[in-house]
Amino acid sequence: MEGTPGEPHWFEALADRMGPAYLRYAFTKGTEAEVDVVVDELGVGPGALVVDLGCGPGRHARALAARGVDVVGVDLARRFLDVAADTPASEPAAGVATPGSLHWVRADATCLPLGDSTVGGVVSLCQGAFGVPPLGSDDSVDSGILAEVARILVPGGRLVLSAFSAYFQVRYLEDTDDFDVLAGRNREVTEIHDPAGRRHPAELHTSCFTPRELRLLADAAGLATNAIWSVRPGEYGRRGADLDHPEFLMVATKR
Repeated sequence: MEGTPGEPHWFEALADRMGPAYLRYAFTKGTEAEVDVVVDELGVGPGALVVDLGCGPGRHARALAARGVDVVGVDLARRFLDVAADTPASEPAAGVATPGSLHWVRADATCLPLGDSTVGGVVSLCQGAFGVPPLGSDDSVDSGILAEVARILVPGGRLVLSAFSAYFQVRYLEDTDDFDVLAGRNREVTEIHDPAGRRHPAELHTSCFTPRELRLLADAAGLATNAIWSVRPGEYGRRGADLDHPEFLMVATKR
């Protein structure tokens, strides 16, 4: 996730309001199934270093660490990082003797405090960073995120990234949605819940993509696209791109 220096990202206010209540939402319940697919596609094993970009409260990072992977969870929302740090690590997965390490870092996704070619894999899932633009920003933000991913990955290192499908968004547009056709961005008026269960009005601003756009963005950043599948939270798999799933899952390799 990214924001203008000195100016909070709109999502930070939502994170402050939700805190640990974020983990009660249904879309967060398929973490293990998602990470099973992600680990296979990253091609990493115990001791590898992976960055969870836009880690939120850290559910994917903890699941990766349980598989022996060393994880750096990066997010701009301080409240979510506090929740991540306060949540106990997951027990090691079957066949894993020692869980991987976990580190939490607050940083802008377009300017990561990591060295060039130092990371074996990057994940950015559930619109944690990519596709969540600051208000008033242009398309260069998502390009900048992918450029940073390419910079920190070792040659041959992989990215697994989810992004909202523009096809699905337009096909199933709701009355609470306001889709900007030229920008490919959607504004959704919704409600969020705080830890006490109270409801609060909120707006979500997300970018939506076609597979072609994702390939072009990846290519411009120096990432070769291996595959793009249609998925939904908790149901990741190698399914061809279609119109009926809300997200695309892209796998790309640093050249």
